[in-house]
Amino acid sequence: MSKQKPEIYFHVGLGKTASTYLQHSVFPYFKDIKYIPTNQYKKSLGIIEKGKDTKYLVSREFDRQFEDEVSWFCSVHPDAHIIVVFRRQDKWIASQYKRHVKGGFYKEFADFIDVEHNNGFWDRKEMIFMDKIRIIEKYSTQKPLILFHEDLSAPYKFIDLIARYCGATYSKKAVSVRPRHTAWKEKQLHAVKFFRKHVYSGQIKGGKNRWETWLYFRPWWLLFHMIMYFAVLLPRKWVIRNPLIQKSDLDKVREWTNKDWESLKDYANKNNPRL
Repeated sequence: MSKQKPEIYFHVGLGKTASTYLQHSVFPYFKDIKYIPTNQYKKSLGIIEKGKDTKYLVSREFDRQFEDEVSWFCSVHPDAHIIVVFRRQDKWIASQYKRHVKGGFYKEFADFIDVEHNNGFWDRKEMIFMDKIRIIEKYSTQKPLILFHEDLSAPYKFIDLIARYCGATYSKKAVSVRPRHTAWKEKQLHAVKFFRKHVYSGQIKGGKNRWETWLYFRPWWLLFHMIMYFAVLLPRKWVIRNPLIQKSDLDKVREWTNKDWESLKDYANKNNPRL
């Protein structure tokens, strides 16, 4: 007797869109569906193939490797129901920049993302979210469920949408609505940026693989966190002379991505299931 084909739900989380929160504080508490956590993602195809459950939820955070990973997973499960959360591009890229500053990136925001000439560290095409939708449509037979980060202001309503989409249940008592990570204060990020710019601006060496890179970077990670903790004690005027990100730069991002954002909202309104 052939094995019944299970239902697959695939959360393709972009960075800085509450992916970590969902992966650790929400999905593990879903009932009536087998959750495959992010640390087992590379084994997920094998787990599903050998498993006996009728429904699976797989979650992984992607950024610039988005197409490679969607292609890899959907080559085996083209009927997977994809869940993706988007955040308004100016807020999203600002959060990405802060994450990189925390990790030692010391250049200005305009050097991180350049919407006019595309000479920045981050390719501006990554902010064209409709391209992500086209990638999903290319490899999956299903229209994705599109959610918006701003709707997390009503967390249980947000979680309910995902649960209903997956046919899962959960106990609100079990799910925390507190953010998984609190944002670092601008003063702390300025302190790390100052250190990298004026004390050590050399390249931080990477490794040949993920674990080697982790070992190389771990001492820097500890140092940067020590600097950020120490920065809390410093007077604000000693550390901050200018905003970490100029409002005018964010306005440029918002203007450049406005058409794409409206197209995304329109796509969601037309194609999201009525849950």
